[in-house]
Amino acid sequence: MFDKLMQVQQQAEEIKKRLDSITVKGEAEGGKISVSSTGNKNITSIQIDDEFFKSADKEELEELLAVAVNKALVQAENVHQTEMQALSSNMLGGLGNLFNG
Repeated sequence: MFDKLMQVQQQAEEIKKRLDSITVKGEAEGGKISVSSTGNKNITSIQIDDEFFKSADKEELEELLAVAVNKALVQAENVHQTEMQALSSNMLGGLGNLFNG
């Protein structure tokens, strides 16, 4: 049983590494603000179109930046959940074999 638990822990580490390598984006104002995140929900970049930045007021910019960040985090959460569901499925399948075998 200890071997199975170690295997699950190793799979979890592999998933974490994979999630770090996945990039998702959230955009606002037709892509004039773009936020990138890893699958582990770490914001990696924020890009704001130069022309939009010059013409936007502070409040508008803050609101749209929050929209783009939240969209990126929702995408990251979706990817994260998919990976964790796969791990859970593998884990339950492996533990089921412990009790059947």
